[in-house]
Amino acid sequence: MVAVTGLLRKLLLAAALLGLAGGCSRDRQAEQPAEQLITVADVGLRSPESVLHDQVADRYLVTNVNGSSLAKDGNGFVSRLAPDGSLEALKWIDGTTPDVTLHAPKGMAIRGDTLFVADIDAVRLFDRVTGAAVGSWRVPGATFLNDIALTSDGTVYVTDTGLRAGAAGLESSGTDAVYRFDASGTPEPLVSGTALGGPNGIVVDKERIVVVTYRTGRVILIDAKTGQISGLPAPERGQLDGIAVDADGSYLMSSWEGSAVYRMQGGGLYVTAVTNVETPADIGIDRKRKRLLIPLFAANRVLIRPLAP
Repeated sequence: MVAVTGLLRKLLLAAALLGLAGGCSRDRQAEQPAEQLITVADVGLRSPESVLHDQVADRYLVTNVNGSSLAKDGNGFVSRLAPDGSLEALKWIDGTTPDVTLHAPKGMAIRGDTLFVADIDAVRLFDRVTGAAVGSWRVPGATFLNDIALTSDGTVYVTDTGLRAGAAGLESSGTDAVYRFDASGTPEPLVSGTALGGPNGIVVDKERIVVVTYRTGRVILIDAKTGQISGLPAPERGQLDGIAVDADGSYLMSSWEGSAVYRMQGGGLYVTAVTNVETPADIGIDRKRKRLLIPLFAANRVLIRPLAP
């Protein structure tokens, strides 16, 4: 009986070790308790493009393109979610209402009580508390305004990915740029040209402007004073969309080609933070709960996942 018990112990130990080895290759999200994995689905989201945590209201805002990313159809909307993933208002800001212009909303940023939303060739301004429209900043010549970032002094930056409708779908329009707005809302191009490779997601990290590109899959640094461009290591898979900065200073970026969210750690080393996420768009972070917020553009879903270190 003693010999049999010892054998069982060895078998159980071997099984545990095999299970541990297998778990190391799994997606990090699978290591989290199931109750921490929240999926917002079947609530009416339509091509969700960006998720932003309003830290003051402690709510998640979601932009919905609701149709073509290029069409000035006036049916875009912004949804509002509670942190538990429940829907508070599907069309908190609704482009179909008479006093709101919103076509294909994408990236967002908040300064004080103003919500900024990128929308094809303009940045729309809304009251952060009520959702009421309070202004619009036009960007002449822009074709695909995409993401927004703010510096510590409140300066607003927006990317133009430089896309237009073509015979085979989206094609380059040649308007690739990163714009900066002055205090009156007048834009000026900080950098421009097709060499940018389709600038998409943008963040300001310690006054450094960091941009990921969709067409070329690059990660670039832009000097806010001179516009000088330098490169950072990029992940193996491209079609980069959103970028966010974690509390530890590492960059998280979403990739349509990789169906993943990658983390760039010190020294330019990349690890996969989340896998098997088709069309992950402009990601956000809930720093209060240490969560990653992932809009799935084609699936009409938003994933809320713990931020693994």
